Amino acid sequence: MLNGLTAYLDSVRARDPAPRSRWEILLYPGVWALGFHRAAHWLFEAHLYFLARLVNHIGRFLTAIDIHPGAKIGKNFFIDHGFTVIGETAEIGDDVTIYQCVTLGGTNPTNGVGGKRHPTIEDNVIIGSGAQVIGPITVGKRARIGANAVVMEDVPEGATMIGMKARSTLVPAEEWAREFLPYGTPCEDAEGNRIDCIEKLEGELHSLRAEIDELKQARTAEAEPETARRSGTDS
Repeated sequence: MLNGLTAYLDSVRARDPAPRSRWEILLYPGVWALGFHRAAHWLFEAHLYFLARLVNHIGRFLTAIDIHPGAKIGKNFFIDHGFTVIGETAEIGDDVTIYQCVTLGGTNPTNGVGGKRHPTIEDNVIIGSGAQVIGPITVGKRARIGANAVVMEDVPEGATMIGMKARSTLVPAEEWAREFLPYGTPCEDAEGNRIDCIEKLEGELHSLRAEIDELKQARTAEAEPETARRSGTDS
């Protein structure tokens, strides 16, 4: 058990450069929330639903992280900072990282009958802060969900999803193959795309201004003979 805890703390340290020791990681709300969930899930599996909910509420009060006791979570799961909600039928694989203010939410079944309502997150997925992953969809292995993305459809393995509603953006193989990508977004690529978009918009604006100037000059040239003719008639 001690070896398992040590391995888990080391996996968190590998993804977060802030802690100076394992003892510091033990103070993380995400670590405590996972501990409470392990106990609550054990009670839930034993059909002790009230006790499971009680443990869940205590954990939520202390950590500001709400993980339903029914959610299934694999090894080395790390919630960085907190304020996260994970629904009852969510399934999370190994080595998954979630940043703050993420929701793994469900959809309301039209027939009123419960079932698989929440996402399945496969191994090595990273979900950026503020992202909303909604419904019984599957997020493939090593996928990245960018900050504030809203994902409502299956995500292919290795894809990076951005935007609202989220769309896939191509990621170079060297980024995809990295062991860990902080915040789930290739920042260099995102910055480059942003600069390209700004330059493109500036170019289009310059072209439009040039066309407007040409139209003004043409209109002025057409108006000058008419003005001269009228002046001659008046005199």
